[in-house]
Amino acid sequence: MEWMLLPYRRYADFSGRSRRMEYWMYRLFEFGVVIVWVVLAGVLSGTAGTVGGDTAGGIVGSLSGLLIILFALFSFIPGLAVTVRRLHDTNRSGWFILISLIPLVGSIVLLVFLFSEGTRGPNNYGEDPKALHEHAGDVFS
Repeated sequence: MEWMLLPYRRYADFSGRSRRMEYWMYRLFEFGVVIVWVVLAGVLSGTAGTVGGDTAGGIVGSLSGLLIILFALFSFIPGLAVTVRRLHDTNRSGWFILISLIPLVGSIVLLVFLFSEGTRGPNNYGEDPKALHEHAGDVFS
């Protein structure tokens, strides 16, 4: 759970590096929240529509849609920041995120960059986060 919430703690931090684990667990968390909320909204609006009529179901559906939009807006900056840090981990500039604007090919190339292993050791953007995390337990051994 720590990996999923770490980008929210580093909300607008575009400097440094992020491991693949941090990036993909954050994306999994986002996806899970949206899926759970959509299913819950569907059930609640269907139930409200049955009990209170079509207007109650519509109100619940609209409120659910609004909450999903607010979650997406709240998650936009941390998602952008963790993507930039992930690109930094592969020793690429955060501006490489704009490659996704090239239709079809750009998104595939960005996805390959995001799946790539980070640079071992320090690079232009900081220390290796994987090495820092692995050696954190050495203090007590």
